[in-house]
Parts: sequence; structure tokens; C-alpha cells
Amino acid sequence: MDGAERDRTQDWLLPEGAAPPLLSELEQRIDQALIVAKASEKAVMAVGDAALDAAQQARRAADLAERATAAALSASQSVAATVAPPAQAEAAPEDVALRSFSERADRVVARLRALERRPRRARPASAGAGRRRPGG
Repeated sequence: MDGAERDRTQDWLLPEGAAPPLLSELEQRIDQALIVAKASEKAVMAVGDAALDAAQQARRAADLAERATAAALSASQSVAATVAPPAQAEAAPEDVALRSFSERADRVVARLRALERRPRRARPASAGAGRRRPGG
């Protein structure tokens, strides 16, 4: 074999842009991806906790609205029983407003009950381990 026919080292070098990343660069990318993933997981857990808290508050508000509706209905029935009924023209706006409020409260309660029936997705044990929410 002739010396001129032999490969040179320069023939085997990759161009600057085609060189694969160094192991240290790959490790840095992995570390950065882990940091981003952990921060994302914490943010998702915070949003989930806030959503659960909001659902509990909505349930409490619906219960209060249901009680208020029952109390208002009871009060209006007792007043109607003791006082002569007013003229139809005067009673219509108040009855419509109360009926509208009651119907809306009933829809909210129905939605919350539907949410209660839906199965909750289990959170990973490692994500919420050791964390307790106040009041829960």
C-alpha cells in the first residue's frame, strides 16, 4: 500500500455543525429538562389543589343557596298565609325574580351533584405525599 493512498486523519473529522453533542452537554440538557419537569409538576399540583378548593367552595355556596331558597320559599308561604294576596299585577315581578333565582340555584346544585358523581382521577402518590391541605 502506497503512502499516498492511505487515509488521513482529516478525512475522518466531522464538520463543525455535524459533530454530535458531548456527553457533558447531554447531561446538562437532561438536568435542565428535569428542572423544568419538576417545576411543571409543582405548578400542575397547585392548579389542581386550587380547583379542588374552588369546587368545595362552590358546593358550599350551592348548599347555602339551596337553604336560602328553602327559607325564602317558606317565608313567602307563611306571609302569604297570614296576609291577603296582593293583586296579580303587583306580585308578578317579585315572583318572577324569586322563581328565576330558584331555578338558577337548582341548576347549580344539579351541576355540583353531577360533578360529585364523576370519579376522581387518582393523583400520583409521590406528587402529593406528605402534603395536606388545610381543612381536608
